[in-house]
Amino acid sequence: MAVKAIPDGYTSITPYLIVQGAGEALAFYAKALGAKTVVNMPGPDGSVMHAEMQIGNARFMLGEENVQRGDKSPKALGGSASSIMIYTEDVDQLVRQATDAGAKVVMPIQDMFWVDRFGSITDPFGHNWSIATHKEDLSPEEMASRMKAAV
Repeated sequence: MAVKAIPDGYTSITPYLIVQGAGEALAFYAKALGAKTVVNMPGPDGSVMHAEMQIGNARFMLGEENVQRGDKSPKALGGSASSIMIYTEDVDQLVRQATDAGAKVVMPIQDMFWVDRFGSITDPFGHNWSIATHKEDLSPEEMASRMKAAV
């Protein structure tokens, strides 16, 4: 039997988050974003060595910060240089749910020229999340026209 190079349930790119307080992060992502824990591997000290969560059809991984191994969280680095994008049926509801759970709004939700209703948050662990609901499909020409009008 041949082994799949990309296992079932995964895509070619899977974000991996390093956090201070990975156990708390699992609970936060479940409450704030509706993420389901798929894998939780505790380390010898009981901390979360490796975990995997699923939001919709997308999976992400996370683990506890380990500075000795070079795994630094956004808190250790003084911020995050990236954002994870979530498309959802109701951006307003998901951002409200996330802020009720402790996330901070970075960019308020608004209708964007690229026809997503879009906003962004930062979670209590320092990771940035962009959240959107796609509202309309445009041709490349329509997109260029709307971008020109918006800028």
